[in-house]
Amino acid sequence: MATLRDVKKRIKTVVSTRRITSAMEMVAASKLRRAQQKIEQTRPYSQKMDEMLQHLAAGSSGDISHPYFAQREPKKKTLVLVTSDRGLCGSFNSNVIRRAVNWLREEGLPEVEIVTVGKKGNDLLKSRQWEIINNYSDWGGQLIYGKARDLVDFLTQRFVAGETDSIHLIYTQFISTVKYKIVVEPYLPLTRPKSGEKAGMRSQYIFEPTPESIYESLMPGYALTKMVTVLVDSFAAEHGSRMIAMGNATSNAGEMVDDLTLLYNKTRQAQITKELLEVISGADALK
Repeated sequence: MATLRDVKKRIKTVVSTRRITSAMEMVAASKLRRAQQKIEQTRPYSQKMDEMLQHLAAGSSGDISHPYFAQREPKKKTLVLVTSDRGLCGSFNSNVIRRAVNWLREEGLPEVEIVTVGKKGNDLLKSRQWEIINNYSDWGGQLIYGKARDLVDFLTQRFVAGETDSIHLIYTQFISTVKYKIVVEPYLPLTRPKSGEKAGMRSQYIFEPTPESIYESLMPGYALTKMVTVLVDSFAAEHGSRMIAMGNATSNAGEMVDDLTLLYNKTRQAQITKELLEVISGADALK
């Protein structure tokens, strides 16, 4: 049976842990609010970029030619896996990594390479049979535009140079504070937009010099915008998962403190009862 000192020590330890998890929950909630603001700023921009490219396609004289649209036989594929740098965020990392492993097995291609975003995915997959060609970590749970641009430049250069035939993204999409979705979507090649009357729009713009040249200038920005949208979604989902996980840990710690306090009181009562019995027995022996 545990002594009073042991129980009291456990109570103190759990209370300290509860303070830590409560603080981590508040920090995650603060970061989540900032991440949601970033999503609100990014998604409309991304949607407007899609609309702009469709209008450009509608105003072009024929099919637009760009390296990002190059359709090749998929002899080699690249997977970009987006995870977090730190743990303590529930099943956030395990869910997306499990989906990535299933995708890699489903593809069944000998030539599959991986680019990891975040330390957790890199640490788990580096011992597997698939090659990790690059890792982008140390994000600090927030978007770093310079690092995102480096990632996009690395991916697009490999695709344009023919070192890979297609690039897919696997990440966690933020839907609400308590709801997330694992998304698998193609990154390159892009779906070729319809041009002219096939697009279902009337051209209402005058393009200078030409829609094709404007398209050529916008495509790198479009690729960067798509990657930024993916990253801010993943970071927001990470903070939301960590906030929920730390909230559950705080609640569990509170229940454990209550149970330990009850155990402490029962142990103390049993000890007092034992001492009273010893005193009464000693008094009866002296009679």
